[in-house]
Amino acid sequence: MLTSLRGIQQATTLEKIQKRLGIKQTSLGSLSEASQVFDAELLKPLLKELAEQTLPREKDPELKQIQQLIKAVDGSLLPALPKMLWALWQDDQNRAAKLHLEMDIGNHVPTAAVITDGNGNEKKILRTMLAPGTIYLIDAGYAEYKLLGDIIAAQSSFVIRLRDNADYVVLEEKPLTESDRVAGVQKDLIVTLGCKSKQNDCPHPLRIIQVFHKGDENDHRPSRVSSKKTFRTKEVDYTLLLATNRLDLPAETIALLFTRRWQIELFFRWFKCVLRCNHLVALSKNGLTIQIYCALISGMLITLWTGRKSTKRTFEMISLNFMGWASDEELERHIGQLKSND
Repeated sequence: MLTSLRGIQQATTLEKIQKRLGIKQTSLGSLSEASQVFDAELLKPLLKELAEQTLPREKDPELKQIQQLIKAVDGSLLPALPKMLWALWQDDQNRAAKLHLEMDIGNHVPTAAVITDGNGNEKKILRTMLAPGTIYLIDAGYAEYKLLGDIIAAQSSFVIRLRDNADYVVLEEKPLTESDRVAGVQKDLIVTLGCKSKQNDCPHPLRIIQVFHKGDENDHRPSRVSSKKTFRTKEVDYTLLLATNRLDLPAETIALLFTRRWQIELFFRWFKCVLRCNHLVALSKNGLTIQIYCALISGMLITLWTGRKSTKRTFEMISLNFMGWASDEELERHIGQLKSND
C-alpha cells in the first residue's frame, strides 16, 4: 500500500500502527537520512541465518538420487530513476539496479543476494558465492568457460545453457535410453569446451545434452530488451544445449535439473509483482539495498511461519491482518489450512 517514504512517514503517525509495530512517530528527515546512516551489509548475514532455519522439504521425487544442494543463480533488473547516477545501464535516461540472487531450489528460499548497478557483472558476483557440494543451475549469461572451471575447482557442479554458437570438440557420443528420448534429449556428448586458445580455461571433460523443447503455439512471447541490452525473441519450439560436469547422471536428469532453474524466475516475479519491490523508495545504493534485503527477509519469515513458499493469497491475508480486516485467529486458520493441504 505504501509506495514512498512520505507515505511510510505518515503511517508512523497513526496510533494503531505505533501500537502494533512498537514504533514511535518518525520524521521524514529521519527516514531519508536512514538510507545513508544505516549499513545495509549488516542485514546480509540474516539472509543466510534464516535460510538455515528453513525446515528441509521432502526431496523432489524425480531428483532423489542427487545428494548435493541445488541452487539457481541469476540476476534481475530493477528500474531506477535518471537521477540515480550510480545505477548505470543503457544511458542517462535508462538506468537500472540489478539484484543478483542465489536461491535454494529445494526449500524455495534465497540464500544470498548482491545489489549492483544494471551493468554489474553476473559472473564476478557468482564467483563470490561459490561453495563446495552444490549444483549450480545457470543460464547462458554465465557461459564463461573459466567460470565453469572455477565452479569445478570449488568442488561443485553446474548445469548451464550454452549459446547456439558455443565451440566444442566432441570426444564421444553416448547412447540414449528410452527415458532420455521421452524427456526430449536428442544427443548426449562428451566434449572439451572451447577452441584451442580457450580449452585451458575449462580443461575438464564435460557433457553436452541437446534437448528439444516443444512449446505451446498459443504462448508466443514478443521480442523484448534483455539485461544484456539486446533484443531477443522467445520462439515456441527451440533446442537447448546444456553443459554439465556431472558425467554420472542420466541425460534425462540433467534436462530435468535445468527446468528447475525456472523457480528463480518465478521468485523474481513474486518479488516484483506481489511484494512490488520494483517500486523503489530510496535513491542511494545503500538505501535500495536496505529495501531489497528487508523485502527478502520478510518473504523468508513468511516461509518460516507457513512452512511453504510464499504465495499471493498468504501475502494478502497477512496484509489484511495488519490493516485490521482479518483477525489473528483468521490468519492462523489460513496458515493451518495451508499445512493441511500439504
